[in-house]
Amino acid sequence: MDYQSHIVRDPKTCGGEPVVRGTRVLLRTVLASLVEGGSIPEILADFPTLTEADVRAVIAFAAAAAADDMPVAGVPSLRPSCF
Repeated sequence: MDYQSHIVRDPKTCGGEPVVRGTRVLLRTVLASLVEGGSIPEILADFPTLTEADVRAVIAFAAAAAADDMPVAGVPSLRPSCF
């Protein structure tokens, strides 16, 4: 998913927080709705300026951001730990 075409940061819009392009809908607002159990159709009803592709782009952005922040897994031991 090419989330970059759906999400912008502009210091003049919402203090530079990421928003859905062409709106003032903050990504964190959409993510909070998802966390609270909102479905995509419910979010679209609450924010009629959004499209399904916009909501999916928000999810993709969050996934990419989380992947960047995840610690690298430790290197597995070459020795079995049960010996």
